[in-house]
Amino acid sequence: MQLYDTLTRGKQELPPAPGPIRMYTCGPTVYQRIHIGNARPFVISMWLRRWLTERGYDVNLVENITDVNDKIYNAAPGHSDELAAQASQWYIDDTEKLGLGRPDHEPKATETIPEIIALIEELVRGEYAYDAGGDVYFRVSRFPDYGRLSGQRPDQLEDDDPSPLKDDPRDFALWKATKEGEDTSWDSPWSRGRPGWHIECSAMAEKFLGPSFEIHLGGLDLVFPHHENERAQSQAAGREFARLWMHNGMLEFVGEKMSKSLGNVASLHDVLEQWGRETILVFFLTGHWSKPIDFSEETLAAAAVRVEGFREVFRSPSGPAASGEWERFEAALEDDFNTPDALAVMHGWRDHELLRRALDIFGLGSLAEEEDAPPEVVELAKQRQEARAARDFDEADRLRAEIEAAGWEARDVADGFQLVPR
Repeated sequence: MQLYDTLTRGKQELPPAPGPIRMYTCGPTVYQRIHIGNARPFVISMWLRRWLTERGYDVNLVENITDVNDKIYNAAPGHSDELAAQASQWYIDDTEKLGLGRPDHEPKATETIPEIIALIEELVRGEYAYDAGGDVYFRVSRFPDYGRLSGQRPDQLEDDDPSPLKDDPRDFALWKATKEGEDTSWDSPWSRGRPGWHIECSAMAEKFLGPSFEIHLGGLDLVFPHHENERAQSQAAGREFARLWMHNGMLEFVGEKMSKSLGNVASLHDVLEQWGRETILVFFLTGHWSKPIDFSEETLAAAAVRVEGFREVFRSPSGPAASGEWERFEAALEDDFNTPDALAVMHGWRDHELLRRALDIFGLGSLAEEEDAPPEVVELAKQRQEARAARDFDEADRLRAEIEAAGWEARDVADGFQLVPR
């Protein structure tokens, strides 16, 4: 299987099965309900794990939760720990409704403080980091490969976290001394404080996957500075870290990237309530994981039509697929996990067994399930069938209208009737 790698700007081959394949996905910073765009890395990583498992790989997937961060402090001054706990549960509850299961490990930054401190201590001993008034900063100048992942030139970097304590404006924080209004802190050799954002992921990845692992996933907006800094600090400490970097494209809302800062967000919770999980998953299938995808009422409505199309296949008799159809589906996913091409292959199938097997990869096996109509609707359908047999077509039409008003469609089939949700 080949996947596009941000670091090398080309497709890289995965090792043969059974691997192992160890995967780390950057999860959310929890200070409110996640938006639908935040769900994309979760969905892609869970799908990829399912596909690799189908192909015989031994997969271990870690997705973190960042529960200590400036954004959380700013959102709930003096109560950030309470907000982080609540928002962490919102995140789990909302993504659980997608029906894809959970990652193998979901560590929180606040549960990894000893490992974070130990990693910072290594960097200080190796003179890759320095104590500055209780803060600890990484020396970018000591890591000559800095900027390779993102394509940034170190001599042109702007200071995204200004501090007079830094030796170099490009340096970034590994540990921050507690400031007024911050209600969570831990003891360390440098100060009572808390970790910087980037070091959290390096420590959590190593704790659960070891010093090197096959795939690092996350949104394209994390390439710089977050993932650039993760790579620098881990490799400076002697770890190989990630061998392949997958960065998914952003959701775009009326031509703009969806983001909380722009205010153009739709929460996953609300989209699930309005459209249902199957429509959301099919919507994500329509876009290649590495490309932007347009989010709108129109694109979700189109996905809902596709969902109904798959359900219609299972309401009709199964038809055998031509030889080599699974191989076509497989080839699409083996070539950079191309879900739009795989979806196109699936739309041509009428073979129930084959289609159900493919849909299961994406958590959509439910589309093969027949929904039972309420007993009162079944009774109306029986009365309609009796009216038709008696050639009382006015009564049959009246009963059909009553069935439709209840949200169902009565279809005449060879052995009687079929009730389908409208």
